[in-house]
Amino acid sequence: MLIDTHCHLDFERFNEDRHAVIERALHAGIQRMIVPGIDLKNCTAVLKLTEQYDNVYAAVGVHPNSTANWQDDWIDELRQLATHEKVVAIGEIGLDNYWDKSPQATQRWALRPQLKLAAELNLPVIIHNREANEDIIRVLAESPLAGHEGAGVLHSFSGDWGTASAALQMGFYLGFTGPLTYKKSAELRWIAGKVPDERILVETDAPFLTPEPYRGQRNEPAYVVQVAAQLAEIKNVSTAVIAQQTTENAMRLFWQREKQAA
Repeated sequence: MLIDTHCHLDFERFNEDRHAVIERALHAGIQRMIVPGIDLKNCTAVLKLTEQYDNVYAAVGVHPNSTANWQDDWIDELRQLATHEKVVAIGEIGLDNYWDKSPQATQRWALRPQLKLAAELNLPVIIHNREANEDIIRVLAESPLAGHEGAGVLHSFSGDWGTASAALQMGFYLGFTGPLTYKKSAELRWIAGKVPDERILVETDAPFLTPEPYRGQRNEPAYVVQVAAQLAEIKNVSTAVIAQQTTENAMRLFWQREKQAA
C-alpha cells in the first residue's frame, strides 16, 4: 500500500479519464491521494473532487505562480476552505524563481501569511521550491512552523544537500518524484539515501514528472510505485519496506487530526 502525497488530478489532462486513473491507482495499491490547490478557484474544484472519491484528499493554498494579484483577505477565504473535512494541509505554496509569473517579493508576501495560517490551524504545509533554495529556507526559518515536528514537506525535492539538511532540521519531510528514476539524477539519489527513513515521502506530481519507464507519457498516481521502487533500491531494502515506511510517514504528517479525533 502506498500514498501519493502530491498529484493534480483536477487538471484538464485528466478530464477524459479521471475515474479510470483513480481506479488504476487503487488497483496498484495507492490507498490515498492528496490533490493540492493552486489558487482560490482551483481549491474549490479540488474540494468538490474529494467529495466524489473517498480516497482523494486536498490541500488548499495559493501557488507562488498564482500570487501576482495577491490580496491579504485571501487568507480569510483559505481559512474557510481549510475547514473542509478532507483538507489535510495548506498548499501548494512556496517560491518559484524559474517562471516569471509573479514578482519574487510578491511571492514572499503571499507565502508568509499562508505559513502562519498553517500554524494557526495545526496543519502541515506543502512547499513548492523551484530554484529558490536560499530564499525558501530563509522564509521557512522565520515562520512559526520552524522547529516543529511535522511542519510540512518540501515537495518534489530537487535542491542540494544543504537545503535538504536545513529543511530536515526545521522539522520538514522531503517528497521525491519521478526525477529520482532519471539517469542524470545521481546527486538526487545520493541525497535521498542520506534522508532519514522516517522523513521521506513519495509522490508523482501528476500529470508532470513521469518516472521511468513511462517517461514521455502523462504521469498518474499509479506510477508512484516506480518512485518507491527506486527509493527501495537506493536504501537497499524491498519496495514493500519503503511502501510501509512512506505510508506511515504520510499518515503521521497529513492525518494527525484524524488520529486526534479518533
